[in-house]
Amino acid sequence: MSQPPRAAAFFDLDKTIIATSSAAAFSRPFFAGGLISRGDVLRSAYAHFLFMLGSADADQTERMRAHLSAMVTGWDVATVSQIVAETLHEHIDPVVYSEAVELIDHHHRLGHDVVVVSASGAELVEPIAAVLGADHAIATRMTVADGAYTGAIDFYAYGENKAAGIREIAAEQGYDLEASYAYSDSVTDTPMLEAVGNSFVVNPDRALRRLAVERGWGVLTFSRPVHLRSRLVPPTPVLAAGAGLAVLGAAVLGWRLLRRR
Repeated sequence: MSQPPRAAAFFDLDKTIIATSSAAAFSRPFFAGGLISRGDVLRSAYAHFLFMLGSADADQTERMRAHLSAMVTGWDVATVSQIVAETLHEHIDPVVYSEAVELIDHHHRLGHDVVVVSASGAELVEPIAAVLGADHAIATRMTVADGAYTGAIDFYAYGENKAAGIREIAAEQGYDLEASYAYSDSVTDTPMLEAVGNSFVVNPDRALRRLAVERGWGVLTFSRPVHLRSRLVPPTPVLAAGAGLAVLGAAVLGWRLLRRR
């Protein structure tokens, strides 16, 4: 008897699994830890405001990307990892969508792997994904030399690069993309949604909803936050092992980089 194709569920992070920007959520801990200035916090708040409105244009997105990349240059990787580990539950717990957690559990019950896909830094995305019980994560990876960020980017998980990352991990893990699923709130994730056979948009704006109707994609509404501690699962071994090694892109490009144009 033939086995069904191996499928995966690919979840965007910001405004899909959590109700905010993952990097913006950590601006205060980074300030308290001496990594960023008060001016950086204000810039982060403005970037977060544009992100939540979906009103950042291409120039604003690029300027913020360049600013964040320059800002983290020289940051100590171990310090960033420690701050994320110590404040993860405090700043992420209150903003996780209950519907997303339930959907992740549903896919696991069906035997599907769950992969979190985010433009935020791997050092931030991987610990969150591990707590959620995800099997893998695709995230932005910053260049590190002598234990510090150089400001360069090895892999920017944004736009078409998300789809490229999905195809790469599908080849490695043996996923049938036509049988797989993808979930995102952002029109910039169109390549990611197009990479699988079963696509869903979450809390879409008018433009994304119209695109979903044109493409025949499902439309979901997430609105109920749940505290992760109440749904805590043992960290996924693959992610738990890697989470401590990655570092920040959290402030870098973490705003998804304001994913919307």
